[in-house]
Amino acid sequence: MEHGLNLDGFDPDSSSAAALAFRVRVVQTNKEIPFHYHRKGQLILALHGGVTTEVQQAMWMVPTHYAVWIPSNMPHSNRVTANARLSFLFIEPGSVEMPEQCCTLKISPLVRELILHLANIPYDKINEPAVQRLTQVLFDELPKQPVEQLELPISGNIKIRAMADIMAQELQDRRPLSAWADKFAMSERNLARLIVKETGLNFRRWRQQLQLIIALRLLVGGQNVQQVAESLGYDSTTAFITMFKKALGTTPGRYLKTLADGVTE
Repeated sequence: MEHGLNLDGFDPDSSSAAALAFRVRVVQTNKEIPFHYHRKGQLILALHGGVTTEVQQAMWMVPTHYAVWIPSNMPHSNRVTANARLSFLFIEPGSVEMPEQCCTLKISPLVRELILHLANIPYDKINEPAVQRLTQVLFDELPKQPVEQLELPISGNIKIRAMADIMAQELQDRRPLSAWADKFAMSERNLARLIVKETGLNFRRWRQQLQLIIALRLLVGGQNVQQVAESLGYDSTTAFITMFKKALGTTPGRYLKTLADGVTE
């Protein structure tokens, strides 16, 4: 069944069902859900548009045909693009072996259709044998979904967090590491070491990962490649395409075509 983000007041944690699925439609612009957590594990599948999920130490961008997995009892917040369509899958702890950490999964067409079919089943029918068999097939397939590197480590460090917030809000801010060091009254060398220590990435790679996450959000939100390149402050569309292809193995145009070819209502 299709619901608003509050699932019409239904609390999935109140049920002991192994799997509960919901379709969710978002009409507000850039709807944000503040930090919260669930007793059940949660898979957020983007059907149209995208969602950015944040936990204490990292951020994930979930474009169409991908999902973010949030383990049981993990505090998280979500930011959803306008007119997004999502599917929430809540999984009872211990029902299926899933990653212990938050991550992005590339969802196969089979798993996608299983989740959507489950979302169409009335709650009073979920314990019927046919539904249980469907759920078991879903649980057989879920652990096979590949993990995609669409994570941005952001750390709890106040300087790293400030950099991420400014870069995400001021998309064309391409100041060098030396300028950030001046802002924080640090030496460039010490700031470089801090970024590696807190995120596991050097400054160039970390900023590029943030730009990739933002680029995906803008692309699935309807901007074309040239607009995204301009929004991110790239000198040319070619430079942006080169970055994107290096990160995801394909051009933005081919990536969007793949998503469009796979869309079903």
